[in-house]
Amino acid sequence: QVQLVESGGGLVQAGGSLRLSCAASGRTFSSWTMGWFRQAPGQEREFVATITWNGGSTYYADSVKGRFNISRVNAKNTVYLQMNSLKPEDMAIYYCAARLSSGIFVRGRDYDYWGQGTQVTVSS
Repeated sequence: QVQLVESGGGLVQAGGSLRLSCAASGRTFSSWTMGWFRQAPGQEREFVATITWNGGSTYYADSVKGRFNISRVNAKNTVYLQMNSLKPEDMAIYYCAARLSSGIFVRGRDYDYWGQGTQVTVSS
């Protein structure tokens, strides 16, 4: 069974930074594609970033490109999302997701497992 637990959310002023973490259980974490998605109140879940099994490829939503960075440490079964220059429109619940194969995937339905989410609040 795969479990994903996000942490690192909180309240930050516009222009500030946060680093989200997602700790995964599972012996084959190093072979998974990992992704971050977010959902703001009243809006649909949207793709934020994804990273392949070895970190060799990453892909970002246009809205976060140049501000957010996704990375992973397979030895720690953890994926990170470094968020810089945060804007009020970044405020949402952020979810970590895992797909049990490698590749670049941007659709939520392509992922097999999801975490419970962590709230990011950005004050203007």
